[in-house]
Amino acid sequence: MKLLLNIDVPDIETALHFYTAAFDLKVARRFGTGFVELVGWPATVYLLAKDAGTIGAGGDARRYSRHWTPIHADILVDDVDTAVERAVAAGAKLEAPAKDAAYGRIAMLADPFGHGFCLLQFNERGYDALL
Repeated sequence: MKLLLNIDVPDIETALHFYTAAFDLKVARRFGTGFVELVGWPATVYLLAKDAGTIGAGGDARRYSRHWTPIHADILVDDVDTAVERAVAAGAKLEAPAKDAAYGRIAMLADPFGHGFCLLQFNERGYDALL
């Protein structure tokens, strides 16, 4: 099995700038004007152009204001503070500044389209510190 991440966005070029600048992902392929494959993470990322208001899975209309979903990406980084600066410079919104936790450091952000994600720096014990 392999995990693929599909991210709906209203503007491919803005999304490309954000995901390549914030996370150093690289364009692997373009499938026309509204579908781009990015590599550089363990899971391949696909940016899919979908206009706000169009209907997505489950019959919900897409919206790109900040929204909540029970599934989000935790992006493991070597230095949370540096990664936060880079992501914010690329267009992310910082929602909760980096803070220490038993397992390392964590910051909560959203991309320019309202998709939430966390930047996470594990210490030597990682989630084992929670056991």
